[in-house]
Amino acid sequence: MTTVSSATGTATGQATSGVIISADSHIVEPHDLWARALPWAKEQVPAFPPGNAAGPDAKPGGTDPYARVREMAVDGVSAEVLYPTLGLRLFGMDDATAQEACFRVYNDWLMEYCKPNLDRLAGIGCISIYDIDHAVTELERCAHAGLRGSMIWQVPHPSLPLRSDYYNPFWEASCALDMPVSLHILTGHNYTKDATLYPGIEHYRATSNIKILEAANALFDLIWYGVLDRFPRLKIVTVENEIGWIPFYLQQWDYYHRKQRAAAPPISKLPSSYFNRQVYASFFNDSIGGHILSAWGQDNCMWSSDYPHSNSTWPHSREVIQRDLGHLAPEVREKLVRENVVGLYGMSVPEPAA
Repeated sequence: MTTVSSATGTATGQATSGVIISADSHIVEPHDLWARALPWAKEQVPAFPPGNAAGPDAKPGGTDPYARVREMAVDGVSAEVLYPTLGLRLFGMDDATAQEACFRVYNDWLMEYCKPNLDRLAGIGCISIYDIDHAVTELERCAHAGLRGSMIWQVPHPSLPLRSDYYNPFWEASCALDMPVSLHILTGHNYTKDATLYPGIEHYRATSNIKILEAANALFDLIWYGVLDRFPRLKIVTVENEIGWIPFYLQQWDYYHRKQRAAAPPISKLPSSYFNRQVYASFFNDSIGGHILSAWGQDNCMWSSDYPHSNSTWPHSREVIQRDLGHLAPEVREKLVRENVVGLYGMSVPEPAA
């Protein structure tokens, strides 16, 4: 029988077997990475004090790729898609030049981190979108260096909503390069940028209601304003926003699209059709979302561990998978823990973790 920590609940039954791949894990950048590389940008870059950015339970693999592979083996995970930790905050920077420089430094660091184990470590580059020509150039650089996709802000600067035609060159380049575009929780001009707006009990409103609304609004812009219709090869990944809320939103969007009492949107299909064709979603601690997967999302959702953050499922990932996905048919579970992420990023399936 298997057990899991109190942070993730209690599993029953035998742990999941076979190769599993995390669609959302993290590296942990040195706290002074940008201060050392960009002394001129000191005033623009958020201050990152020394300490463990991933939380009290983080492991050495956050900064050491060799240690990471060993720690992945402890958890039975064969490969991971990698996002930043400290770098998430940089998407809210207001200085475009400084942000571009910061992301170039980060992408260089990530490229070196992934290099020893490109079959197991799939890096996602960070792209500043203030200057669209620069964004395309950096996307191309990331693709040519072997990174598997890009990440832009989930909550854009108010002057650059995702529905704007301004992004078209970036969408075109992403399609041409076969680079999925990720929208990660807590990136951009989101609710965390000014915590004073949500004091006391309002903090919980922000971390639950507003957090989900930001992800829903990003998908709304991309679907309802025709971005996915105009770019049918574009792949979007909503990351660490969990999944239990998504089928309800899609149901509502389809309902109101059919009614069409307001201005007709520039899309030819139901909103859920675009999601099913072009949007992927990662989850790691969403028991309700896991049970919904028996009827929805089997081809679009991807399990993740969130390693090495303190709320990660490490080292009990297989038990958590059994808890939340054990009711599903084996072929469905294999899609969620491996096949969907492999297909999205064109990954080879590595040997089982040992």
